[in-house]
Amino acid sequence: MARYQVILAYDGTDFVGSQRQASTVFSRAATSRTVQGELEKALRNLGWRGRSVLLAGRTDTGVHAAGQVAAFDLDWAHTPDELCNALNAHLPADMAARAVRTALERFHPRFDATSRRYRYRLFCQPIRDPLRERYAWRVWPEVNGGGLVALAQVWIGEHDFAAFGSPPRPASGTVRTVLSAAWQQQGDEWWFDVQANAFLYRMARRLAYVQVAAAQGRLPAEAVVQALARQTKIPTGLAPAHGLTLMEVCYPPFEGLT
Repeated sequence: MARYQVILAYDGTDFVGSQRQASTVFSRAATSRTVQGELEKALRNLGWRGRSVLLAGRTDTGVHAAGQVAAFDLDWAHTPDELCNALNAHLPADMAARAVRTALERFHPRFDATSRRYRYRLFCQPIRDPLRERYAWRVWPEVNGGGLVALAQVWIGEHDFAAFGSPPRPASGTVRTVLSAAWQQQGDEWWFDVQANAFLYRMARRLAYVQVAAAQGRLPAEAVVQALARQTKIPTGLAPAHGLTLMEVCYPPFEGLT
């Protein structure tokens, strides 16, 4: 029996999130698809008898991933690469195992993580674009790119992000450290990459929303800065889930993932 870590990519459109939902008679959770549920289903086809796989973090309904990390214990007589191929043979078309590696027995994808990086994508166009709107937020009026670039620097460092999200558990508080944050233009798209030691619930989508609002002139940039510094209130709103992707989860070198 060995512990394995797997890097997962998925299109979040048809998932109700990453974590398996508690089944109740009065909820749709019993029949809703989750990333965890589909991974566990694939593993059972390979002889896995565990109760639950471990995930690095939760992604909301509609959020995508290029670098979600999961861990599980499995009695597997072949190589990690063969396990990766076997998983992909059983995973649905909107999921894939990008890599499988052996891990330390104590490895935990969530508690051992040192940071996570998300990317938010948007493009400015007055008419809908069905070929892109599954993975990027179409906004109009057009944003001021210079305003986006300047505002991104505000988030870097340790701050109380209470105005921009809620803690997953009350005891965890709302102080987080953003290691990097930047907007870059890719053709007619704008990408917001933000990396932090941890994120509040819906924090990445909230940051994207307020920056777009400021870059469209709907919200003074000074109000965003004051909300971060003084915890003053700003208009509520979230960027749509489909523009967000979990790009990577980072670990200390000894854990085998960077």
